[in-house]
Amino acid sequence: MNPKKKVDLKLIIIGALGVGKTSLLHQYVHKTFYEDYQTTLGASILSKIISIGDTTLKLQIWDTGGQERFRSMVSTFYKGSDGCILTFDVTDLESFEALDTWRDDVLAKTGPVEKSYPIIVLGNKIDLEDRQVPQEVAQDWCKEKDIPYFEVSAKNDINVVQAFEMLAGRALYRYQSILENYLTDSIKLSAENQSRSRCC
Repeated sequence: MNPKKKVDLKLIIIGALGVGKTSLLHQYVHKTFYEDYQTTLGASILSKIISIGDTTLKLQIWDTGGQERFRSMVSTFYKGSDGCILTFDVTDLESFEALDTWRDDVLAKTGPVEKSYPIIVLGNKIDLEDRQVPQEVAQDWCKEKDIPYFEVSAKNDINVVQAFEMLAGRALYRYQSILENYLTDSIKLSAENQSRSRCC
């Protein structure tokens, strides 16, 4: 019997200040919700172990600060990440309008070769009444950019697990594809070297 494969993945959760990144992360990892969280300065990290198929994943999820003055510091945490959760607050139009900037920033830091870099968008706080961002508007933005979209509530635990685990699945798929390409390239290289050494 083969033991389960184990993979470590680094995921990041980004978005404007106050959209509920820390609440979402604590709901996913600890199944807890608190009304008041202190503002995240820089980043904090939580881990969770899950299984997808025959693979055990250790997710290291980086919760990043959303304050503008920390933006350049926060973006250093993007390096080496395997996937990203872009978050906005459905009751705060500005946080939705900032998604383009956050997305561009993360794609710039993960490099142009990473076209397959997995991103999902979460519209948080759907439990609140005073909604400013219609669901169709958010869906259209995501459809245009080919990014999966989830309406979530950290408070009521709506779609939180599904969202995180979809990202984990996409990150794992990308990780395995990169590994496969790397191994295929290594085999091609050694085969070419052998044929050259036979010649002349």
